[in-house]
Amino acid sequence: MTDAFRGRRALVTGASSGIGADLARQLAQRGADLVLTARRQDRLDSLAAECRLFGVTAETAAADLADEAGRLALAERFPTIDILVNNAGLGVFGAFAEAEWARTEAMLAVNITALTHLTRLFATPMAARGWGRIMMVASTAAFQPVPLYAAYAATKSYVLSLGESLNVELSGRGVRTTVLCPGVTETEFFDAAGQTRSAFTRRSAMTSAEVARIGIAALLAGRSSVVAGRSNAAMAFGTRFAPRGLAARLAFRMMKP
Repeated sequence: MTDAFRGRRALVTGASSGIGADLARQLAQRGADLVLTARRQDRLDSLAAECRLFGVTAETAAADLADEAGRLALAERFPTIDILVNNAGLGVFGAFAEAEWARTEAMLAVNITALTHLTRLFATPMAARGWGRIMMVASTAAFQPVPLYAAYAATKSYVLSLGESLNVELSGRGVRTTVLCPGVTETEFFDAAGQTRSAFTRRSAMTSAEVARIGIAALLAGRSSVVAGRSNAAMAFGTRFAPRGLAARLAFRMMKP
């Protein structure tokens, strides 16, 4: 481990479990002071105590990022953030026409609106100071249509496009953006999304710690995007050459329980 982020302050959203929690741990191991946010205060407190063992400060701020007031309160309370990790996200599994609109709307609010607003709130002062790092967590679903995760995959395509665009816009002002694209990961995602695990998702899952390691390495290297795992990277690359209709049908097979 290095002290690459010693003296920098990182805000990690969706930090209460899974990839977000492991990103926070690995940032702490590299010297970053932390601000941890999610909805579950008890989990944030436990993670903050763990991260302080690495000799960094760790503050918590329970918030519902779907609420604009919660996002504005974060920016007001923590005006100096050097590293923004936009990890918070939701998934909704199932036929699009049958999904409850309230669940889909909540997913859009977190995956697109909250991520975009937080980036705007913190990227502007980063650029003014001349240094910043932003990580956005997308998915391998960003590279292709995914029936049964239709709206979710579309949100992640948005995240990938936004992050790679902002990396070009902001790099001249000292701010780099990295989009981390995990594949299937052992987290609470599938339970929250309402999916019974398919054979494909059971066979191909990576640990959240490994995904976080790949993401932090890409952030340190200043990469605009990275796909976690060689097989996932090969699949993402391969979608460039497959007709999109075929890619959608293959994804449908993989996602069916």
